[in-house]
Amino acid sequence: MAARQAPARSGPGDGAAQPPDRWILVVAAGLLSFVAMLDMNVVNLALTDIAEGLRVSSTTAQWAVLGYQLPLVALLLPAGRWLDQVGTRSALLLAVSCFALCSVLAALAPWAGWLVAARLAQGAFGAVLFVLMPVLAATAVRPELRGRAMSVPATLGPLGAVTGPVIGGLLLDHVGWRAIFLVKLPVCLVALLIAHRHAPRGGRLRLPDRGSLGDAALIGSAVAAVLLGLTLAPDAPGFLLLALPAAPLVLLWLRRPGGRPVAAVLRTPGVAALDGSVLALAAGFAATHYLLAQHLRRDDGITATTTALTMLAFPLGMVLAGRFGGRLADRWGARPTALTGATVTATGLLLLVPLDAGWTPADISWRLAIAGAGMGLNGGPVQALVMSAAAAKQLATAGSAVQLSRSLGFALGPALGTAAALAGGAGTAAVRAGLVLATLAATAAVALLALHHRTTRSTRSTRSTGSTGSTGSTGTKSSTGAESAASTRSADSSAGSPRSGT
Repeated sequence: MAARQAPARSGPGDGAAQPPDRWILVVAAGLLSFVAMLDMNVVNLALTDIAEGLRVSSTTAQWAVLGYQLPLVALLLPAGRWLDQVGTRSALLLAVSCFALCSVLAALAPWAGWLVAARLAQGAFGAVLFVLMPVLAATAVRPELRGRAMSVPATLGPLGAVTGPVIGGLLLDHVGWRAIFLVKLPVCLVALLIAHRHAPRGGRLRLPDRGSLGDAALIGSAVAAVLLGLTLAPDAPGFLLLALPAAPLVLLWLRRPGGRPVAAVLRTPGVAALDGSVLALAAGFAATHYLLAQHLRRDDGITATTTALTMLAFPLGMVLAGRFGGRLADRWGARPTALTGATVTATGLLLLVPLDAGWTPADISWRLAIAGAGMGLNGGPVQALVMSAAAAKQLATAGSAVQLSRSLGFALGPALGTAAALAGGAGTAAVRAGLVLATLAATAAVALLALHHRTTRSTRSTRSTGSTGSTGSTGTKSSTGAESAASTRSADSSAGSPRSGT
C-alpha cells in the first residue's frame, strides 16, 4: 500500500539523496485520529437530547452510538486487507470525504432510521481512517523518526476521546444536538486539503473481493455479538449469551484466506503481546474515565463544567508527555519508552484506587495527569514497534490490528468497569472496585510489554546462535547469518532504538 508507493529511503551510507520527510502528512494523520476518536465519545452526551428531538426511546437513541462503533470495530481488519491492495491517496480522499458527508447526513436526520443509517455508514468509513492513520504517519518520515511521527496520531486520538464530552456539553448547552455532528467538518476539510496536495500519487481503488466481504461478515458478526452482549448486560445479565457465537465465528474466519494475513502478523515475534498491551491499556483508561465522570456528577454532585475540567487533566498529561515520548523512543529506544509509559499509567491508576468521598476534584486531577503522562509516553513507541516488526506489504494489516485492539479496549472498558462497579456495592465503594479492575488491566499491559521484550530478545539470541553455527560451515551460510543479524539491527533502528552515529 503506502509503503509500496513511497520512495525508497536510502541509508546513511548510501550515495543517493534521501527524500524529504513529509511531516504535513503526519499532521493529517493526527487530525484524523483526533476527529475519529472524538466522534466515538461526543455523541454519548447527546443521547437524551436526540431521544427528545426525534421522539424515540432512549434505547433507540443509543444506536446513534452503537451504529458508529459496531462497523468501526468490525471492519478494521477487513479494511486493512483492502487497503494493502489499493492506493493510499485515493483511499484517503474517499474515506475523509465520505466521513464528512455522513456527518452532514446525520445532522440533517429527520427521523431515527435516517440517523442510524448515516452513523452505520460513517463507522464503515471511520474504520478505513483508523487503519490509514498509522500507515500514513509511519511512511511519511524516515524509519529513525518513526517513533516521533507515530506519537502524533497516538496522542491526538485519545485526546479526542477525552475532550469529546467537553465539546459536546458546550454545543448541547448553546447550539443543540445536531451541531455535534457538524463540529468535525472543519478538521475533515483541513485533512482533505493536505491529502489532496501532499499525499503521494499511485495506485487505484478497487472493490473488495467476495472473500473479503465474507471475512467482514464473519468478524463483524463476532465483534457485534460481543459488544451487544456487554452493552445490554447491565440491564439483564442474560444478554451475555449473545457473545457466545463470537468464538466459533472467529475460528471459522481464521481458517479462511482472509484471516491468514492477520495470523501471519500476529505470529511475528512479540506482536501479539504488543496488541494485547494496547487493548489492556485502552480498556483501563476507558473504564477509569467513565467511572470517574459518573462519580463526580452523580455521587459528588459536581457541575458538568467542573467535571470536564477535572477530566481534562488526563489528556493534558498525555499531550505534554506525548511531545517527549517520540523523541525518547528515537533516542533511547521504543521498547523501554513504551514499557516506562505503561508503568507510569498503571501507577497513576493505582493512586486512584483509594478514592474517598472527601476527595476534591484537584485530588483526582493530579492522579489522572500521571496516568495520562504514561499514555502519552506509551502510545507512539508501542505503535512504532508493531509497524517496524511487520513486513512492508503487511503495514495496513498490522496497523488495523493495533487499531482494532485500541478500539476494542475503548469499547469494552466502560462495560467492564460498570460490571466491576456493580459487583463492588454502591457509591464510592463501587467506583473503587471498578478502578481496581482498571489498574489490573494497566498492569497486564506492563506484563505484556515485558513479555514482548523477552520474546524479541529470545528471537535475536536464536538468530545469533544460527549465525555462529553457520560460520563453521560454508561462506554462504556465514553470509546469511550476517544478513540476519543486520536485518535485526535494522528492525531495532526502525522501532526507535538509538542510532549508532556512524
